[in-house]
Amino acid sequence: MNELLQTLALAYQYPTPGSTKALWERLEGLPHSQAKATFEGFLRTFSELTLAEREELHTRTLDLAPLTAPNIGYAVYGEDYRRGRFMAALSREYAALEVDTAGEIPDHLIPVLHYLAVAAEPLPELLQLLEPALGQIRHTLQTLEPKNLYLKLLEATQEALAPLAQASKSPTVLGSLVQNLPFWKGGKE
Repeated sequence: MNELLQTLALAYQYPTPGSTKALWERLEGLPHSQAKATFEGFLRTFSELTLAEREELHTRTLDLAPLTAPNIGYAVYGEDYRRGRFMAALSREYAALEVDTAGEIPDHLIPVLHYLAVAAEPLPELLQLLEPALGQIRHTLQTLEPKNLYLKLLEATQEALAPLAQASKSPTVLGSLVQNLPFWKGGKE
């Protein structure tokens, strides 16, 4: 199990009393990495905010603005039917591995990170979408609110997921995409 991904998933949850302390405790046990260092920078500044300020920032950034919401499928597909198929595939994967969605829709980063933390062979389409989706979400947030603290959390997430995204560029995974996801070929099945 990838503890860094599990910890990042918790950081995307709505702030509650004690949640920041719990993130610090989890951070201490993680091995050194660039993603950990970036996440620590986020957490240091996040900890300086009051609970009310953390709640407001979370709601403003991750809940109210669909363009910056951490939904992988939406960032790439918008409301296109391919997003629905993608979420259905994720739901099947989550059920097979007993991943709790924490009340979020399947393409939200919280269940996605929980899934990636435990999946031996993650869904190829998800691996293909991670880099462009997170890049799009970060770009949009950077454009709308360049000093938003969640930019650091998104950066840490990208750094933590980079090895998975690189692995997805192998010919085996790309072949799997073409074979298993016919809607990528123009919507014909």
